[in-house]
Amino acid sequence: MTLERGLHIGGRDVPAADGRTTTDLDPHTGAVHAIVAAAGPVDVRRAVEAADAAFGPWSALPPSARRRVLLRAADVLESRAEEAVALMAAEVGAVAGWARFNVGLAAEVLREAAAAATGPVGEVLTTDAAGRLSLAVREPVGVVAAFAPWNAPLILGTRALATPLAVGNAVVLKASEDAPIAGGLFLADVLREAGLPDGVLDVVTNDRADAAAVAEALIGDHRVRVVNFTGSTRVGRIVGELAARHLKPAVLELGGKNAVLVLDDADLGHAVDAVVFGAFNNAGQICMSADRVLVHASVAEEFTARLAAKVAGLPHGDPADPATVIGPLVDAGSARRVADLVADAVGHGARVRAGGGAPDGAHYPATVLDRVTPAMRIHHEEAFGPVVTVLAVADDDEAVALADDTDYGLTAGILTADARRGLTIARRLRTGIVHVGDQTVDDEPQAPFGGVKASGYGRFGGRWAAEAFTTTRWLTVATSAPHYPF
Repeated sequence: MTLERGLHIGGRDVPAADGRTTTDLDPHTGAVHAIVAAAGPVDVRRAVEAADAAFGPWSALPPSARRRVLLRAADVLESRAEEAVALMAAEVGAVAGWARFNVGLAAEVLREAAAAATGPVGEVLTTDAAGRLSLAVREPVGVVAAFAPWNAPLILGTRALATPLAVGNAVVLKASEDAPIAGGLFLADVLREAGLPDGVLDVVTNDRADAAAVAEALIGDHRVRVVNFTGSTRVGRIVGELAARHLKPAVLELGGKNAVLVLDDADLGHAVDAVVFGAFNNAGQICMSADRVLVHASVAEEFTARLAAKVAGLPHGDPADPATVIGPLVDAGSARRVADLVADAVGHGARVRAGGGAPDGAHYPATVLDRVTPAMRIHHEEAFGPVVTVLAVADDDEAVALADDTDYGLTAGILTADARRGLTIARRLRTGIVHVGDQTVDDEPQAPFGGVKASGYGRFGGRWAAEAFTTTRWLTVATSAPHYPF
């Protein structure tokens, strides 16, 4: 059955002002999964107007009231887990394990955000003025514009809105064209069921052709005060430039070209398992995915052979089949892009150790390449698909140099039996996140999440997110009449 959904504005499901709709396709079958409203700039203004009107009453609520809504939302989300799993399979080709992980982590994001609702809101400052109390007070900014991607729609859609709501803001969420329901409208349903007042969260969906106009209308609206965006570096640059043009702060969590360093003392069995998880979870469509494995030359061939053997045995196919590990990419164009990266590498001398070849619709086999050099596109470009490259390195210094030889700087993993050695290397890497003894894919809602260089700026998670979505004001109270010189 084809789903039909409108925009979520002012607590109601409404059509686009001009009645336009757009289709949402199932990447596995290519069939139409849903028909959703196609918003334009007029609809964006309607959504911002509703959020702006709801902001005052929502921010004035006792913090414990906002906390209760978010805690209930976490419970509601978990109670609708199977619905979410089916939705993610049909909308973005997510396998069951990945979808259930989305449900679990998104619920924890809501709970962590709920804690922020009753967190400290400022501090007492020292002052040289006699008879004065000096305060730094953190307050909600107003309306937050949120942009969520499709690849982890429940996690990243929830992250885009949870802390901004917790600290008293209203949110207008522009859902991804590839996950308008799972990454937007479904979350609005969950929060509405949890008791979120009308208008505090508004969701706009749009046709791909209108994405730029919708984004410009949302960021440019004078009532929007902060922008948060998770997605590709290419689009993030545009969003960052728009926000800067309107003098609005932005939090940007962008792409990565992440490396796992396998040192010569690593347990190779553990290293293979870790890399397979980090490289092929969600068919490699995670900003933290392990694109590159930098292995000490003394163990490189044994590691690569064992990695290729395990990857060749990963079950591919229908994301609705519980046995499937590698489902489709989000669309056939993405599969062709990955195939082109592999073909370019092979044409320049790379060796296929597992997978490779031509795509089948939106499906591409899990692929391992070695003998990769800087002359190949895949050495520099984010793969964002089920492919990992293995590069042999002579020592720790070369591993660090290659890991940092990229415009990106999101995350890294270091596999070694010596934690002190691993920590020493971790301090040298230019990434926002490093996991010693683990691979690159990890997320905890209380931790500062974000990158450096072309991987963006600002941090989601814990108190860092609370600071990003509030503004600090200086307030003073004179406890005695000040003296003036004239």
